[in-house]
Parts: sequence; structure tokens; C-alpha cells
Amino acid sequence: MSNFWSAWIIVFTLPVLIGCALLLKWNLSNHIGVAEDETTGHEADGISEINNPLPRWWTYMFILTLVWSVFYLAAYPGLGQWKGLFGWTSSNQGIKSLEESRLAVEQNRAAGKMVELDREMAHADEVYGPVFQQFAKRDVLDLAYDDEAIKIGQRLFLQNCALCHGSDARGQQGFPNLTDNDWLYGGTADKIKETLLYGRKAAMPAWIDALGEQGVKEMTAYVLSLSGRVVNDREADAGKAKFAMCAACHGADGKGSLAHNLPFGAPNLTDNIWLYGGSAKAVEEILTKGRNGEMPAFQKTLGEDKVHILTAYVYRLAHPDKATSQ
Repeated sequence: MSNFWSAWIIVFTLPVLIGCALLLKWNLSNHIGVAEDETTGHEADGISEINNPLPRWWTYMFILTLVWSVFYLAAYPGLGQWKGLFGWTSSNQGIKSLEESRLAVEQNRAAGKMVELDREMAHADEVYGPVFQQFAKRDVLDLAYDDEAIKIGQRLFLQNCALCHGSDARGQQGFPNLTDNDWLYGGTADKIKETLLYGRKAAMPAWIDALGEQGVKEMTAYVLSLSGRVVNDREADAGKAKFAMCAACHGADGKGSLAHNLPFGAPNLTDNIWLYGGSAKAVEEILTKGRNGEMPAFQKTLGEDKVHILTAYVYRLAHPDKATSQ
């Protein structure tokens, strides 16, 4: 935290506490010139207003709250960069990568000074680790239709995958729909687990330098024609003549690397399923600027046991009926 934001927090926190204390003191004083428990002379509907003091229980509670606030801010981090007298922290600070987080956890564990989050994670592993291990011993295709395993897998999915793929797993622009059984790297249980463990990195090169603007339009027309779209036939024919430069990944027929057992993850251009949009403008943008997609690896963050259960859940999404599973 910068010095500016540290000062900002302090400037807004301490005056509030001081202001509350002054306000309480002011309310405990008699400012109307009428003795306590005496009438003020105001009356409405036969009801007289009496100068009653604040209830003692309320006053004591307010005072205790202020005292506790001062103690809390002194003992724990709450005033900007102040770390507190107890040195307590909820998580490792200044972490910018998973590797830095892993190293910080190891160093703190070796020093016997684990932060609260790491202690909670360690406790959770002790309690639930054996449960995950038992499920991990079973085949993915078996787990995919086990209601208890699917409940666990769903929670793992919501915590780790829903941000990109959506809570319903139907994806969004740039993030695949996991329910339609259309896979770039394969939808078998083994391939899904491989993707979750090690991640994927996809790269679609930019072709503007090689094709030029007119060439991009022609290639766009041909690519759209592969999925049955109505296009300019002359431009499509010109694009077809240039498609050889794309065939290494997408195949000469445009059906993608999966259809030809290639490892690139190049999509099928004939099925009208588009990860980044299937309009002419969207295809032109991809050909002009290229795309770089990355699926993070979960081997270190979740571990193989949890990934095994998550694999079963993802597999089940595309095969809700056991009779249709592979």
C-alpha cells in the first residue's frame, strides 16, 4: 500500500472515532437548562416531554464499542500500513503470481508463521483431503454420474472456472461453452483432465501482413462459406486459393486440428460455432490481429485429486445422460 492510501485511511478512520466520542460526550451533557427527569414544558396530546438522560446500557455499550475500536486498530492491521501489535495478517501481502504465493506459503510454514488464510487452507486439507483421495481412486466416467461427486465438482467449478465459463458453463465470447460437446483439444475424460492439469495455450497468428486488407476480406468470405454462409462468390474463390496457409492447423477441409489428430487446438470452421464471434467483422478482426488464448493449469492450485473430480463434473456437463457418454 502506498503512503498516500495509508494516510488516506488514517485520516478518515481516526477522526470518525474521535467524532463519535465527542458526540457521545455532548449528548451526555445537559444543554437545555432543565434538570434531568423534569418536564421541558412541551406537551402534545396530553403527553409531556421529559428531559431524560441517555439509557445507561446504551451509553456503556457505546463506550465499550469505542474502546474496542481503539484496541482493534492498535492490535490488528487497520490503519493503512500499520501491521498491528500482534503482527496478524489474513494473507500474504504483495503477491503477484502463483509461484510467489507458493514460495511465501513454504517460507512461512518453515518459519512457523503461517498467515490466517494458509492455516485455514491447511486445516481444510486435513479434514477434506481424505474425501478427495477416495473419490480420486475411482474412474472419471464412474464419478461423472455419482451425485455426491458431482456436488463437489460443481463447487470446485464455481470457485475456479465460473468466472470465465459462467456459472452455467455455457461460456462467453472468448471462453468455450462446456455443455455443447464441441472441443478444441478433445472431449474425452483423459483430454479434459489433461487440459485442467496442464492448461492450454492457443495462438492464431495475424495475417494482415501476408494477405493485406483485400486478402483478409477474401479469406473471410471463404471461411464463412465453409459453414454454409451466403458470401461474395468471387471473394470466396480468391480466399480458397489462399487457404493453403491455414490448412496446416485447420486442415485442408477446414474441419480443425481435432478432426485430423493435430495438437494445435485449431477450431472447426465448418460447424458455425465461433469462440470470438462468427460475423464477417469478427472473422476479419481475427485474421487481421490474430488471437492468443490461454487456459490456466490447475495442477498446482487444486492438486490432482480435486482436478480428477472436476474432470468428472466437466465431462458430465457435455454428457448429462449416461447412455450418451463415451
